Amino acid sequence: MTAVERVRATYAAIEAANRPEIWIFLRPLTDALADATAVDAAVAAGDDLPLAGTTVAVKNNVDVAGLPTTAGCPTYASAPAAADAPVVARLRQAGAVVIGATNLDQFATGLVGTRSPHGAVRDSRRPDRISGGSSSGSAVAVSLRLVDVAIGTDTAGSGRVPAALQGIVGIKPTLGVVPTEGVVPACRSYDCVTVFARDLDTADVVMGVMAGGPGTRPFPPDAPLSAPQTPVVAVPRELPGLSGSWRAAFGEAKDRLVKAGATLREIDLTPFLEAARLLYDGGLVAERHEAVGEFVDAHRAEVDPIVGSIVAAAGSVPATALLRDRVRLRDLTAVALAELGDCDALLVPTTTEHPTIAEVADDPIVVNSRFGTYTNFCNLMDMCAVAVPAGTAGDDQFGVTVVARSGADAVALDVARLLTGSGDTTRAPWPTRAGLSATPLMVVGAHLRGQPLAWQLTDRGARWLGPARTAPLYRFARLDTTPPKPGLMRVGAEDGTSIGGELWLVGTAMLGEFLAALPAPMALGRVTLADGTEVVGFGCALDAWRDGADISQFGDWPSYLRYAEAAPSRA
Repeated sequence: MTAVERVRATYAAIEAANRPEIWIFLRPLTDALADATAVDAAVAAGDDLPLAGTTVAVKNNVDVAGLPTTAGCPTYASAPAAADAPVVARLRQAGAVVIGATNLDQFATGLVGTRSPHGAVRDSRRPDRISGGSSSGSAVAVSLRLVDVAIGTDTAGSGRVPAALQGIVGIKPTLGVVPTEGVVPACRSYDCVTVFARDLDTADVVMGVMAGGPGTRPFPPDAPLSAPQTPVVAVPRELPGLSGSWRAAFGEAKDRLVKAGATLREIDLTPFLEAARLLYDGGLVAERHEAVGEFVDAHRAEVDPIVGSIVAAAGSVPATALLRDRVRLRDLTAVALAELGDCDALLVPTTTEHPTIAEVADDPIVVNSRFGTYTNFCNLMDMCAVAVPAGTAGDDQFGVTVVARSGADAVALDVARLLTGSGDTTRAPWPTRAGLSATPLMVVGAHLRGQPLAWQLTDRGARWLGPARTAPLYRFARLDTTPPKPGLMRVGAEDGTSIGGELWLVGTAMLGEFLAALPAPMALGRVTLADGTEVVGFGCALDAWRDGADISQFGDWPSYLRYAEAAPSRA
């Protein structure tokens, strides 16, 4: 479909759905069609637009040029935003078409999706149930297939809880790697922009478009580009707050992860849960007042009563309490990360239940607090997370979240792919499109997957991209080394042949470390692939290659090894 066709289909679907509470503002169809027409023209002219024609909804605490950014409070902003937030501008530049601004828990204060003057956003399947929040409209718009993707924000779980309840994907990145300029803050130290999609690959592409750039936090140069083939995943020893059917659903998710190749290790979640309680039960809540307290104090009659009470109370938190709890958070984070140990990721239920709108109205504070049991700690501890669907618990959608350390966003994404059995594991992960420097590396021998030195790549977080072949310019020799290794030598088209190997993606910083540890006679240099591209690849010293046995006729190292095993006297 063209972008114009997709936009027309989107507006038709919105009208047919008859869910007005999802939207605070819909852009006029004529404006969206004008944007779509420009996208189609750019594609026809040969422009590379990774999101060409993708329809996007944006949470209304993120600036969209021409729409007021109300954060769910109509009097907070009556004038339209003069410019897009950087994340929105980047989506448009990549070919996406913004459809409108979505409803939310006012000032992004809540995990339930009911704290809005525009009405509670209802669950996509059961209208008597809540949607989850605070990114409520965004999640339901994606779940109902009204848009392809949606932008949310996340401080306590707003990019994950509604994803779980709506049966979709939510990516919450490491703090600071996606710009928050043009976003109404909730707790400035812990806010981040998130993406909702119906599949991991789409969310991955969108996150790569939004992340990085001026003013953002760079990924550490040693950030992993991949989870191990058989990751070690921590799981909670105890599951407070989960009913029997939800516990069973979590057990089934664990079983699927084990069958997919992961090793599970039980840990004590206590320090994580204690940290989670600091967000609202301690001094850290003072940041809520710093963000919007001046407006709330002056306009209490226009603010949701629950939101107003939370923000107003935050204004009376003494500075000593804020400082004390920041120290406490630092200490709990150290204990939690020590408990995580050498595990690659942590798997938790995303939330604890799926109540009705009426049940939330009867006990709004307590229900909302339970919702953050397994989400609140994540941003406080500067971790990243990917929320994915994990079946059902009775009649409820059930979701789990893969949590990883700061900067290990690619690991969280890979473990989520392993769990769901979906997504392209050979594509470069979104952090490499957001400033994390990485280099393709061609390997032809002992560093191939399944060979004795592959660990030197996997331990450095390298990512396997798939099989590859050189151009027919090389000869191949078995070198006299321990363990046995081949040597690749460029000889030119007249005497050369194509040699098979694998392409890996290695962090540039890790590549330097790898090179420093490389023993003689091995070396790294430029290798020409069969498609003509040049990458870094393994070679060897000329004298070692000359002293080796030519094995070019086998075409690749595993074929030679099979021959040698079958006929050792001839090898």
